[in-house]
Amino acid sequence: MRRFLNLGQKVEPDAVRIEEMINYFDYEYPQPKNEHPYSITTEYSNCPWQPNHKLLHFGLQGKKIPMDNLPPSNIVFLLDVSGSMDSENKLPLLKSSIKLLVNNLRAVDKISIVVYAGAAGIVLQPTPGNDKAKILEAIDNLQAGGSTAGGAGIELAYKTAEENFMKGGNNRIILCTDGDFNVGVSNQNELEDLITKKRESGVYLTCLGFGMGNYKDNKIETLANKGNGNYSYIDNIQEANKTLVTEFGGTLFTIAKDVKVQIEFNSSVVQAYRLVGYENRLLNNEDFKDDKKDAGEMGAGHTVTVIYEIIPVGVKSEFVKDIDSLKYQKNEVKKGDTKEVATIKTRYKKPDGDSGIDYNIPVENKTVSIDKTSDNYRFSASVAMFGMLLKNSEYKGTASYDGVIELAEKSKGKDSEGYKSEFVRLVRIAKMM
Repeated sequence: MRRFLNLGQKVEPDAVRIEEMINYFDYEYPQPKNEHPYSITTEYSNCPWQPNHKLLHFGLQGKKIPMDNLPPSNIVFLLDVSGSMDSENKLPLLKSSIKLLVNNLRAVDKISIVVYAGAAGIVLQPTPGNDKAKILEAIDNLQAGGSTAGGAGIELAYKTAEENFMKGGNNRIILCTDGDFNVGVSNQNELEDLITKKRESGVYLTCLGFGMGNYKDNKIETLANKGNGNYSYIDNIQEANKTLVTEFGGTLFTIAKDVKVQIEFNSSVVQAYRLVGYENRLLNNEDFKDDKKDAGEMGAGHTVTVIYEIIPVGVKSEFVKDIDSLKYQKNEVKKGDTKEVATIKTRYKKPDGDSGIDYNIPVENKTVSIDKTSDNYRFSASVAMFGMLLKNSEYKGTASYDGVIELAEKSKGKDSEGYKSEFVRLVRIAKMM
């Protein structure tokens, strides 16, 4: 989305993932204070783009771990050096990005580099993180050329990671590519099956996407999901710094895996609801308790923010359709306890565990005015509004670019890295287009 706007181009609706936009930013949620690896914070207030509706906003905050206390890392960089990577915003940016991470490595960490083009090979055997000269020399020598044997590269990377496995450490492959696999195991289903099988080894997969044009965004994101990892798109060196330096722990150190969220709404209070974004992250209801079903991972210090738009009982809305009367049951709203709006149910596994652990909290049916909500609530709502405008969503209601700017400006809070100010700048560009 940012790349389109910075180039003065109309943003393609399919390039807009509202949940990723919301979760791009830092939010100040409290640290966990119980046995669980993350806290859950909720807010319930009015909806800025639909005055008669409500928003249920909640955030998960992963436990922060000081850099010195992070476990040792066994990192295998899997780098695409095929011909399709031969442009300024691909391999050169990739090399600069990796160098940022290398500066954070310690003597207890190990780094290897596997490359793939027409064939796959190891260009850096496992090397201690404090031997930076050797690592940087290997990075500087990388050149692009050939077709893309992505499948062979992935297999060699997992083999390398498994041979140097650190028990109790962070064992991870970082795949850097434009996703244009075209030689070897390139069928999407075959790649997914391969990575699903390999994740049982305890090696996680982070994917970093580069470039444009033939960039295969959906393929890279899917591979990260299957590999118990995460995915980021790197379009400039500032984004590389955010992913690999500023958010180093959240990107690379998993504190909970297969994290699932399920909401049970109180039908005495809630007439209808919709999840804002997350269209490609939905689970079937029965999958929540099924520990064989894969879900997302949470890193150290990582936050996850979720927004539900709610139509309260008694509010007339075009989005609530009339239905025929039922023959055997009554079509009436159940009357019951209205003290709670919903119960948030979460489930996760420990990084080395196989059994799910439940962590649930109720949400009180108590609305506060939007001006009394936190910066977290208002800024994330402004981002959601912007996403709906870019997608021309049927749910955008009274949303406007001016409304987005006003709400965001008043809720930026501490913006040490300037990301929230950049967001406002992008909204202003979109408004002029």
